[in-house]
Amino acid sequence: MRRQLLRLLRKKIMFPMNVKATEQVAVLGGVNPSSQAAGAAVSGWISAAQFNKFLALINVGTFGASATVDAKIQQAQDSSGTGAKDVPNKAIAQLLAAGGNNVQAAINLDAQELDVNNGFGYIQLSVTVGTAATGTSASLLGFLPKFAAASDFNAASVAQIVG
Repeated sequence: MRRQLLRLLRKKIMFPMNVKATEQVAVLGGVNPSSQAAGAAVSGWISAAQFNKFLALINVGTFGASATVDAKIQQAQDSSGTGAKDVPNKAIAQLLAAGGNNVQAAINLDAQELDVNNGFGYIQLSVTVGTAATGTSASLLGFLPKFAAASDFNAASVAQIVG
């Protein structure tokens, strides 16, 4: 009876105990930490072919006076940005200086939400500062790789994986 219960419990576990997080999650790109001047900073176009899920993490440090921060995920047909357009409903509500410093936001994206029928298979994270320079950074992560360990698809900027 106990063995049957253990077998059932093991089937319910999403990540086996011997799987490393870096085998399931990759750092695909991002916006480097900076005091970002008013305007947009982007991750660059990244192929969405290798993952089922994506997560954009946006970090805001100290806002400039009356500054705003917007972020969204865009899609394109190739790595040059051909036909670029926003992914519907994949933008944060505008963050305001009046809301306080040191905040984060997250945007979830499922690969099925891309317009693949029209050849859109690349994504980009865009972070836009309005009015005054603001401390920002962002990361675009890929989850649940389709064919290999996620770390095989890490951006070249990933300097180390420990453990």
